[in-house]
Amino acid sequence: MASPTAPLSELLSQHRPGHALSQPFYTSPEIYEADLETIWYREWLFAFPACMLDKTGAYQRLRIGAYDVIVIRDGKGEIVAFHNSCRHRGSVLCSAAQGRVAKLTCPYHQWTYDLDGKLLWARDMGPDFDPSKHGLKPVHCRTNAGLVYICLAAEAPDFEPFAQTVSPYLGVHDLSNAKVAFQSTIIEKGNWKLVWENNRECYHCAGNHPDLCRTYPEDPTITGVSADGTFPEKVESHFNRLEAAGAPSRFKVDEGGQYRVARMPLLDGAESYTVSGKIAVQKRLGNIPYLDAGTLLLFHYPTTWNHFLTDHSITFRVTPIGPQETEVQTTWLVNKDAVEGVDYDLKNLTTVWEHTNDEDRRVVEDNQQGINSPAFEPGPYSKTHEDGVIQFVNWYLGRMRSAHAPATLAAE
Repeated sequence: MASPTAPLSELLSQHRPGHALSQPFYTSPEIYEADLETIWYREWLFAFPACMLDKTGAYQRLRIGAYDVIVIRDGKGEIVAFHNSCRHRGSVLCSAAQGRVAKLTCPYHQWTYDLDGKLLWARDMGPDFDPSKHGLKPVHCRTNAGLVYICLAAEAPDFEPFAQTVSPYLGVHDLSNAKVAFQSTIIEKGNWKLVWENNRECYHCAGNHPDLCRTYPEDPTITGVSADGTFPEKVESHFNRLEAAGAPSRFKVDEGGQYRVARMPLLDGAESYTVSGKIAVQKRLGNIPYLDAGTLLLFHYPTTWNHFLTDHSITFRVTPIGPQETEVQTTWLVNKDAVEGVDYDLKNLTTVWEHTNDEDRRVVEDNQQGINSPAFEPGPYSKTHEDGVIQFVNWYLGRMRSAHAPATLAAE
């Protein structure tokens, strides 16, 4: 059993392939900080659907670890991001979680910035003061097919491979014509990696998710990838049918394992994530011709998994808060012209995933409590049902080893 005080490099080298991580990875404040520095402050992070900033000056505030970020739609209609810190004495500019402003004005001394971050006005700073040198500090920001991403690193990783891969898949869902029907934010008292591990398998679904299992197949041959990369005839037929209709569907996986996209079938006859299995929104979002087209599954570590259906779409954002606390935000998107009470019933739209999220919260919290016990010892993953968990853990270990272990230590 790994020592809870062992150096991170030693814990990384001691990991047993095909097994859960050792206890400190889920409990240690030091490893949590290393996660932030190595992954969260370096990678592209999903922020939210672009339709949430529907007007000039609309903004959302994001907090990731020590960072506080404003993402805003500027006067040219572009979505940009800045550190939420005045260039005078550092006060936050926006204290609300979201809002709309004409200019960004510091509440402390009223330094005023344009929506593009340029300093417009600073009172009594003298003749030698150059406002052009005191604009807001930018954060890398990209919008791709209606989804906004940010990166906190000084130099961001190349975003283009991801954008070029997923854009054709997302294009048919027409997120530019979406609006938010509902959004929920829950706190799971568990490490962010446990949230992801739970997401990446359905081994637990039958015993925990009765509503989800009405429409989502538990069969790993349907939802997973076989060792040789092939799929059952049912899935192959599903891919062929949807691609012939102009909806890219076949698995695409990042070489490094950070993201994956695929349009997978739901259970026979199921059209959407509702208790009845029928579509939830009559005025549909996107232009896929079939109601039973399944769900486009997109994940991108470390922040997001998503379900894009024929009638609506659902985004999920994961944000670590502490070593044993994680925020999960879920956003339901519908056609911007859909009318609640006419085109959709909000309870019918959200019930399955509100229940599933709460069930997952309990699962993650129970998992965390068990791991906290001194008796915890990492057990083996099921290669049949938990291949997705193994894939996530290997991605995580690869990122951490690249920064905290000798270069000769290869990823598993």
